[in-house]
Amino acid sequence: MGASERPLSEVKFLTVAEVATVMRVSKMTVYRLVHSGELPAIRVGRSFRVPEQAVHDYLRDAYIEAG
Repeated sequence: MGASERPLSEVKFLTVAEVATVMRVSKMTVYRLVHSGELPAIRVGRSFRVPEQAVHDYLRDAYIEAG
């Protein structure tokens, strides 16, 4: 079930720093993924928030492609 299929109140959003920690990459890598559209995000003021499920979906899809 994707983030767009769940009620917004149930979606957990992560900061760029939290996403970088989960993915074990730099914050700049996360910003590149967001700006390229590979990782969906919403803008809150001057910062971005990424749905937690989107991170898991991205990693799952990347793993399958690499395998």
